[in-house]
Amino acid sequence: MQRHPGVIAIFGFLSGVASFVLVDRQAGLAKVLALVMLISWLWLILENMLRERIAARFGFELPRPLLRYATQMIHQESLFFVLPFFFITTTWNSSQALFSGLLAAAALVSIIDPLYYKWLAPRRWIFLAYHTLALFAVLLTALPIIFKLNTTESYQFSLAAAVLLSFPSLFTIITVRKWWRGLLLIGLTLAIGAVGWLGRTWVPPATLWLTEVAITTEFDNQNRSPGEGIQELSVSQLRSSGLYAYTAINAPRGLDERIYHVWEHEGRELERIALDIHGGREKGYRAWTHKKNFPQNVEGDWQIQVLTEAGQMIGVLRFEVTPDAGTPASPSTGSNQAPPGVQEPAATPETEPEPQAAPAAEPEPAIEAEPQAEPDAQNADQLPSPAGS
Repeated sequence: MQRHPGVIAIFGFLSGVASFVLVDRQAGLAKVLALVMLISWLWLILENMLRERIAARFGFELPRPLLRYATQMIHQESLFFVLPFFFITTTWNSSQALFSGLLAAAALVSIIDPLYYKWLAPRRWIFLAYHTLALFAVLLTALPIIFKLNTTESYQFSLAAAVLLSFPSLFTIITVRKWWRGLLLIGLTLAIGAVGWLGRTWVPPATLWLTEVAITTEFDNQNRSPGEGIQELSVSQLRSSGLYAYTAINAPRGLDERIYHVWEHEGRELERIALDIHGGREKGYRAWTHKKNFPQNVEGDWQIQVLTEAGQMIGVLRFEVTPDAGTPASPSTGSNQAPPGVQEPAATPETEPEPQAAPAAEPEPAIEAEPQAEPDAQNADQLPSPAGS
Protein backbone atom coordinates (compact mmCIF):
# COMPACT_ATOMS: atom_id res chain seq x y z
CA MET A 1 0.00 0.00 0.00
CA GLN A 2 2.87 2.37 0.72
CA ARG A 3 4.78 1.43 -2.43
CA HIS A 4 1.84 1.80 -4.80
CA PRO A 5 -0.46 4.48 -3.37
CA GLY A 6 -1.76 5.37 -6.84
CA VAL A 7 -3.12 1.86 -7.41
CA ILE A 8 -4.82 1.87 -4.00
CA ALA A 9 -6.32 5.29 -4.71
CA ILE A 10 -7.79 4.10 -8.00
CA PHE A 11 -9.15 0.96 -6.37
CA GLY A 12 -10.69 3.04 -3.57
CA PHE A 13 -12.37 5.34 -6.08
CA LEU A 14 -13.76 2.44 -8.13
CA SER A 15 -14.97 0.60 -5.03
CA GLY A 16 -16.77 3.73 -3.87
CA VAL A 17 -18.54 4.12 -7.20
CA ALA A 18 -19.39 0.40 -7.20
CA SER A 19 -20.87 0.62 -3.70
CA PHE A 20 -23.14 3.43 -4.88
CA VAL A 21 -24.34 1.55 -7.96
CA LEU A 22 -24.40 -2.05 -6.77
CA VAL A 23 -25.24 -1.91 -3.06
CA ASP A 24 -28.46 -3.71 -2.13
CA ARG A 25 -30.39 -1.14 -0.10
CA GLN A 26 -32.33 -3.51 2.15
CA ALA A 27 -33.09 -3.53 5.86
CA GLY A 28 -30.44 -6.23 6.49
CA LEU A 29 -27.62 -4.06 5.16
CA ALA A 30 -28.94 -1.06 7.10
CA LYS A 31 -28.59 -3.06 10.33
CA VAL A 32 -25.07 -4.16 9.48
CA LEU A 33 -23.92 -0.66 8.53
CA ALA A 34 -25.36 0.94 11.67
CA LEU A 35 -23.57 -1.65 13.84
CA VAL A 36 -20.29 -1.39 11.92
CA MET A 37 -20.36 2.41 12.16
CA LEU A 38 -20.76 2.26 15.95
CA ILE A 39 -17.95 -0.30 16.31
CA SER A 40 -15.65 1.63 13.98
CA TRP A 41 -16.29 4.83 15.94
CA LEU A 42 -15.19 3.07 19.13
CA TRP A 43 -12.13 1.84 17.25
CA LEU A 44 -11.24 5.36 16.13
CA ILE A 45 -11.47 6.63 19.69
CA LEU A 46 -9.47 3.77 21.20
CA GLU A 47 -7.24 3.01 18.21
CA ASN A 48 -3.86 3.57 19.83
CA MET A 49 -4.72 1.65 23.00
CA LEU A 50 -6.25 -1.28 21.08
CA ARG A 51 -3.26 -1.53 18.73
CA GLU A 52 -0.92 -1.68 21.73
CA ARG A 53 -3.07 -4.33 23.45
CA ILE A 54 -3.20 -6.48 20.31
CA ALA A 55 0.57 -6.13 19.84
CA ALA A 56 1.24 -7.11 23.47
CA ARG A 57 -1.17 -10.07 23.43
CA PHE A 58 -0.54 -11.58 20.00
CA GLY A 59 2.97 -10.37 19.27
CA PHE A 60 2.22 -8.45 16.07
CA GLU A 61 1.16 -4.92 15.27
CA LEU A 62 -1.73 -4.13 12.95
CA PRO A 63 -0.49 -1.99 10.05
CA ARG A 64 -1.84 1.54 10.38
CA PRO A 65 -2.37 1.97 6.60
CA LEU A 66 -4.51 -1.19 6.55
CA LEU A 67 -6.67 0.08 9.42
CA ARG A 68 -7.11 3.47 7.78
CA TYR A 69 -8.05 1.80 4.51
CA ALA A 70 -10.67 -0.33 6.29
CA THR A 71 -12.09 2.82 7.88
CA GLN A 72 -12.17 4.52 4.49
CA MET A 73 -14.13 1.57 3.04
CA ILE A 74 -16.64 1.84 5.89
CA HIS A 75 -17.12 5.54 5.18
CA GLN A 76 -17.56 4.87 1.47
CA GLU A 77 -20.11 2.11 1.98
CA SER A 78 -22.06 4.08 4.58
CA LEU A 79 -22.21 7.39 2.73
CA PHE A 80 -23.02 5.85 -0.64
CA PHE A 81 -25.68 3.71 1.03
CA VAL A 82 -27.55 6.72 2.40
CA LEU A 83 -27.00 9.21 -0.44
CA PRO A 84 -29.87 7.97 -2.66
CA PHE A 85 -32.26 8.12 0.31
CA PHE A 86 -31.41 11.75 0.91
CA PHE A 87 -31.22 12.71 -2.75
CA ILE A 88 -34.70 11.40 -3.49
CA THR A 89 -36.22 13.04 -0.39
CA THR A 90 -34.48 16.43 -0.65
CA THR A 91 -36.52 19.46 -1.63
CA TRP A 92 -33.72 21.02 -3.68
CA ASN A 93 -35.05 24.59 -3.69
CA SER A 94 -35.00 24.66 0.11
CA SER A 95 -32.36 24.65 2.86
CA GLN A 96 -32.34 20.82 2.71
CA ALA A 97 -30.04 21.10 -0.30
CA LEU A 98 -27.22 22.24 2.05
CA PHE A 99 -27.36 19.08 4.17
CA SER A 100 -27.60 16.74 1.19
CA GLY A 101 -24.81 18.68 -0.51
CA LEU A 102 -22.66 18.24 2.60
CA LEU A 103 -23.26 14.47 2.52
CA ALA A 104 -22.36 14.39 -1.18
CA ALA A 105 -19.13 16.30 -0.47
CA ALA A 106 -18.28 13.88 2.36
CA ALA A 107 -18.86 10.91 0.06
CA LEU A 108 -16.64 12.51 -2.58
CA VAL A 109 -13.84 13.02 -0.04
CA SER A 110 -14.05 9.32 0.91
CA ILE A 111 -13.08 8.23 -2.61
CA ILE A 112 -10.37 10.82 -3.27
CA ASP A 113 -7.31 9.55 -1.41
CA PRO A 114 -5.26 12.80 -1.44
CA LEU A 115 -8.13 14.56 0.34
CA TYR A 116 -8.98 11.68 2.65
CA TYR A 117 -5.47 10.73 3.77
CA LYS A 118 -3.48 13.96 3.48
CA TRP A 119 -6.08 16.50 4.57
CA LEU A 120 -8.83 14.73 6.55
CA ALA A 121 -7.18 11.85 8.41
CA PRO A 122 -4.31 13.85 10.05
CA ARG A 123 -6.78 16.35 11.55
CA ARG A 124 -8.09 14.22 14.37
CA TRP A 125 -11.08 16.27 15.50
CA ILE A 126 -12.26 16.93 11.92
CA PHE A 127 -11.90 13.21 11.17
CA LEU A 128 -14.06 12.31 14.18
CA ALA A 129 -16.63 14.93 13.18
CA TYR A 130 -16.65 13.43 9.67
CA HIS A 131 -17.28 9.98 11.10
CA THR A 132 -20.03 11.34 13.35
CA LEU A 133 -21.77 12.93 10.34
CA ALA A 134 -21.68 9.60 8.50
CA LEU A 135 -23.07 7.78 11.54
CA PHE A 136 -25.81 10.42 11.94
CA ALA A 137 -26.90 9.92 8.33
CA VAL A 138 -26.82 6.11 8.64
CA LEU A 139 -28.95 6.17 11.81
CA LEU A 140 -31.49 8.54 10.22
CA THR A 141 -31.88 6.01 7.43
CA ALA A 142 -31.60 2.76 9.38
CA LEU A 143 -33.77 3.40 12.45
CA PRO A 144 -37.10 3.74 10.58
CA ILE A 145 -36.27 0.62 8.55
CA ILE A 146 -35.05 -1.54 11.44
CA PHE A 147 -37.17 -0.41 14.40
CA LYS A 148 -40.11 1.23 12.55
CA LEU A 149 -39.49 4.52 14.37
CA ASN A 150 -41.17 7.56 12.88
CA THR A 151 -39.02 10.39 11.58
CA THR A 152 -39.30 12.45 14.77
CA GLU A 153 -38.15 9.58 16.99
CA SER A 154 -35.41 8.63 14.53
CA TYR A 155 -34.11 12.20 14.44
CA GLN A 156 -34.08 12.44 18.24
CA PHE A 157 -32.14 9.18 18.69
CA SER A 158 -29.73 9.98 15.84
CA LEU A 159 -29.06 13.47 17.19
CA ALA A 160 -28.50 12.12 20.70
CA ALA A 161 -25.94 9.64 19.34
CA ALA A 162 -24.21 12.38 17.33
CA VAL A 163 -24.01 14.67 20.37
CA LEU A 164 -22.51 11.93 22.54
CA LEU A 165 -20.00 11.04 19.85
CA SER A 166 -19.01 14.67 19.36
CA PHE A 167 -17.77 14.83 22.96
CA PRO A 168 -14.43 13.09 22.24
CA SER A 169 -13.87 15.37 19.23
CA LEU A 170 -14.31 18.43 21.42
CA PHE A 171 -12.15 16.85 24.12
CA THR A 172 -9.18 16.80 21.73
CA ILE A 173 -9.60 20.54 21.12
CA ILE A 174 -10.17 21.72 24.70
CA THR A 175 -7.57 20.67 27.27
CA VAL A 176 -9.51 20.30 30.49
CA ARG A 177 -7.19 21.58 33.21
CA LYS A 178 -9.41 24.06 34.98
CA TRP A 179 -13.04 23.81 36.01
CA TRP A 180 -14.22 26.46 33.53
CA ARG A 181 -12.79 24.51 30.60
CA GLY A 182 -14.87 21.53 31.67
CA LEU A 183 -17.95 23.70 31.69
CA LEU A 184 -16.99 24.98 28.23
CA LEU A 185 -16.72 21.40 26.98
CA ILE A 186 -20.17 20.52 28.32
CA GLY A 187 -21.61 23.79 27.01
CA LEU A 188 -20.28 23.20 23.49
CA THR A 189 -21.67 19.66 23.50
CA LEU A 190 -25.11 20.91 24.51
CA ALA A 191 -24.87 23.70 21.93
CA ILE A 192 -24.27 21.13 19.19
CA GLY A 193 -27.42 19.32 20.31
CA ALA A 194 -29.45 22.54 20.32
CA VAL A 195 -28.22 23.57 16.87
CA GLY A 196 -28.96 20.08 15.57
CA TRP A 197 -32.52 20.20 16.85
CA LEU A 198 -33.23 23.74 15.65
CA GLY A 199 -31.78 22.85 12.26
CA ARG A 200 -33.91 19.74 11.79
CA THR A 201 -35.91 21.45 9.03
CA TRP A 202 -32.67 21.50 7.00
CA VAL A 203 -32.44 17.69 7.15
CA PRO A 204 -34.57 15.67 4.70
CA PRO A 205 -36.69 12.82 6.14
CA ALA A 206 -34.51 10.05 4.73
CA THR A 207 -37.16 7.33 4.38
CA LEU A 208 -40.18 9.37 3.27
CA TRP A 209 -40.62 10.68 -0.25
CA LEU A 210 -43.42 11.67 -2.60
CA THR A 211 -44.19 9.18 -5.36
CA GLU A 212 -47.10 11.13 -6.86
CA VAL A 213 -48.56 14.61 -6.28
CA ALA A 214 -51.33 16.66 -7.82
CA ILE A 215 -53.18 19.92 -7.38
CA THR A 216 -56.55 19.37 -9.01
CA THR A 217 -60.20 20.46 -9.02
CA GLU A 218 -61.48 16.91 -9.57
CA PHE A 219 -61.07 13.68 -7.65
CA ASP A 220 -62.27 10.13 -8.27
CA ASN A 221 -63.32 8.88 -4.84
CA GLN A 222 -64.06 5.36 -6.08
CA ASN A 223 -60.60 4.81 -7.54
CA ARG A 224 -58.93 7.27 -5.16
CA SER A 225 -57.15 9.00 -8.01
CA PRO A 226 -56.81 12.72 -8.77
CA GLY A 227 -57.94 14.47 -11.92
CA GLU A 228 -55.66 16.39 -14.22
CA GLY A 229 -53.06 18.38 -12.32
CA ILE A 230 -53.03 22.15 -12.61
CA GLN A 231 -50.53 24.88 -11.79
CA GLU A 232 -52.74 27.89 -12.41
CA LEU A 233 -56.47 28.62 -12.10
CA SER A 234 -58.77 31.62 -11.88
CA VAL A 235 -60.66 32.89 -8.85
CA SER A 236 -64.01 31.68 -10.21
CA GLN A 237 -62.61 28.19 -10.87
CA LEU A 238 -61.23 28.03 -7.35
CA ARG A 239 -64.47 29.10 -5.68
CA SER A 240 -66.75 26.91 -7.83
CA SER A 241 -65.35 23.52 -6.84
CA GLY A 242 -62.56 24.05 -4.34
CA LEU A 243 -59.19 22.39 -4.69
CA TYR A 244 -57.70 18.97 -3.89
CA ALA A 245 -54.13 18.48 -2.69
CA TYR A 246 -53.18 14.88 -3.41
CA THR A 247 -49.99 13.17 -2.24
CA ALA A 248 -48.78 9.57 -2.37
CA ILE A 249 -45.97 9.05 0.14
CA ASN A 250 -43.56 6.11 0.17
CA ALA A 251 -42.58 4.87 3.62
CA PRO A 252 -40.85 1.70 4.91
CA ARG A 253 -43.05 -1.30 5.56
CA GLY A 254 -44.59 -1.25 9.03
CA LEU A 255 -43.93 2.46 9.63
CA ASP A 256 -46.79 4.62 10.95
CA GLU A 257 -46.23 8.33 10.45
CA ARG A 258 -48.24 11.50 10.96
CA ILE A 259 -47.72 14.10 8.27
CA TYR A 260 -49.30 17.50 7.62
CA HIS A 261 -50.65 19.35 4.62
CA VAL A 262 -49.88 23.00 5.35
CA TRP A 263 -51.79 25.40 3.06
CA GLU A 264 -50.02 28.75 2.65
CA HIS A 265 -50.99 31.87 0.71
CA GLU A 266 -48.25 34.40 -0.05
CA GLY A 267 -46.14 32.92 2.75
CA ARG A 268 -48.97 33.08 5.31
CA GLU A 269 -50.11 29.79 6.83
CA LEU A 270 -53.88 29.25 6.65
CA GLU A 271 -54.37 25.55 7.37
CA ARG A 272 -52.38 22.72 8.97
CA ILE A 273 -54.16 19.41 8.45
CA ALA A 274 -52.95 16.16 10.04
CA LEU A 275 -52.90 12.92 8.05
CA ASP A 276 -51.83 9.49 9.34
CA ILE A 277 -50.03 7.33 6.78
CA HIS A 278 -48.84 3.73 6.88
CA GLY A 279 -45.76 2.35 5.17
CA GLY A 280 -45.40 -0.63 2.89
CA ARG A 281 -47.28 0.32 -0.26
CA GLU A 282 -44.80 0.39 -3.14
CA LYS A 283 -46.58 3.21 -4.98
CA GLY A 284 -46.97 5.24 -1.81
CA TYR A 285 -49.76 5.73 0.70
CA ARG A 286 -52.38 8.00 -0.85
CA ALA A 287 -53.75 10.92 1.17
CA TRP A 288 -55.50 14.12 0.22
CA THR A 289 -57.15 17.24 1.57
CA HIS A 290 -60.01 19.14 -0.09
CA LYS A 291 -60.28 22.84 0.62
CA LYS A 292 -63.50 24.65 -0.35
CA ASN A 293 -63.59 27.73 1.87
CA PHE A 294 -61.00 30.38 1.06
CA PRO A 295 -60.28 33.89 2.35
CA GLN A 296 -61.69 36.92 0.57
CA ASN A 297 -58.51 37.70 -1.34
CA VAL A 298 -57.09 34.59 -2.98
CA GLU A 299 -55.06 35.91 -5.92
CA GLY A 300 -51.36 35.17 -5.82
CA ASP A 301 -49.01 32.31 -5.06
CA TRP A 302 -50.14 29.33 -3.02
CA GLN A 303 -48.26 26.32 -1.78
CA ILE A 304 -49.04 23.19 0.21
CA GLN A 305 -46.06 22.01 2.23
CA VAL A 306 -45.99 18.32 3.17
CA LEU A 307 -44.28 18.14 6.57
CA THR A 308 -43.47 15.54 9.19
CA GLU A 309 -44.47 16.05 12.80
CA ALA A 310 -40.97 17.37 13.54
CA GLY A 311 -41.26 19.94 10.75
CA GLN A 312 -39.06 18.19 8.16
CA MET A 313 -40.26 18.88 4.64
CA ILE A 314 -41.21 15.89 2.50
CA GLY A 315 -42.17 18.05 -0.46
CA VAL A 316 -44.12 21.09 -1.60
CA LEU A 317 -46.94 21.61 -4.11
CA ARG A 318 -47.36 25.04 -5.73
CA PHE A 319 -50.09 26.75 -7.71
CA GLU A 320 -51.15 30.28 -8.65
CA VAL A 321 -54.59 31.88 -8.52
CA THR A 322 -55.14 34.57 -11.17
CA PRO A 323 -57.92 37.19 -11.38
CA ASP A 324 -60.93 36.49 -13.59
CA ALA A 325 -60.81 38.03 -17.05
CA GLY A 326 -61.94 41.65 -16.91
CA THR A 327 -61.69 41.79 -13.12
CA PRO A 328 -58.99 44.00 -11.55
CA ALA A 329 -56.62 42.11 -9.30
CA SER A 330 -57.19 42.57 -5.58
CA PRO A 331 -54.38 42.66 -3.04
CA SER A 332 -53.37 39.18 -1.94
CA THR A 333 -52.92 40.13 1.69
CA GLY A 334 -54.54 42.55 4.06
CA SER A 335 -56.42 42.97 7.30
CA ASN A 336 -59.81 42.28 5.69
CA GLN A 337 -59.20 38.51 5.58
CA ALA A 338 -61.96 35.99 6.10
CA PRO A 339 -61.42 33.28 8.70
CA PRO A 340 -59.45 30.27 7.49
CA GLY A 341 -61.55 27.82 5.49
CA VAL A 342 -62.90 24.62 6.87
CA GLN A 343 -60.91 21.59 5.79
CA GLU A 344 -63.44 18.92 4.93
CA PRO A 345 -62.89 15.15 4.94
CA ALA A 346 -61.97 13.66 1.59
CA ALA A 347 -65.05 11.42 1.60
CA THR A 348 -67.57 14.16 2.36
CA PRO A 349 -70.38 14.27 -0.27
CA GLU A 350 -70.31 17.35 -2.42
CA THR A 351 -73.94 18.11 -1.54
CA GLU A 352 -73.27 18.43 2.18
CA PRO A 353 -73.77 22.08 3.27
CA GLU A 354 -70.64 23.80 4.50
CA PRO A 355 -70.58 25.35 7.98
CA GLN A 356 -70.56 29.12 8.00
CA ALA A 357 -67.68 29.39 10.47
CA ALA A 358 -64.74 27.18 11.26
CA PRO A 359 -65.45 24.86 14.20
CA ALA A 360 -63.23 24.94 17.25
CA ALA A 361 -61.83 21.50 16.47
CA GLU A 362 -61.06 20.86 12.82
CA PRO A 363 -62.01 17.36 11.64
CA GLU A 364 -59.17 15.37 10.16
CA PRO A 365 -59.51 14.59 6.46
CA ALA A 366 -60.24 10.98 5.66
CA ILE A 367 -57.48 9.10 3.97
CA GLU A 368 -57.41 5.95 1.99
CA ALA A 369 -57.65 2.64 3.80
CA GLU A 370 -54.73 0.49 2.73
CA PRO A 371 -55.39 -2.97 1.26
CA GLN A 372 -55.49 -5.82 3.77
CA ALA A 373 -52.83 -7.82 1.99
CA GLU A 374 -49.33 -6.78 3.01
CA PRO A 375 -47.13 -5.70 0.10
CA ASP A 376 -44.13 -7.76 -0.80
CA ALA A 377 -41.47 -7.11 1.83
CA GLN A 378 -38.67 -6.97 -0.68
CA ASN A 379 -40.32 -4.20 -2.64
CA ALA A 380 -41.52 -2.38 0.44
CA ASP A 381 -38.14 -1.81 2.05
CA GLN A 382 -36.13 -1.21 -1.09
CA LEU A 383 -35.11 2.20 -2.32
CA PRO A 384 -35.46 2.92 -6.02
CA SER A 385 -32.22 2.51 -7.93
CA PRO A 386 -29.74 5.42 -7.81
CA ALA A 387 -30.58 6.24 -11.40
CA GLY A 388 -34.11 7.08 -10.31
CA SER A 389 -32.96 9.50 -7.67
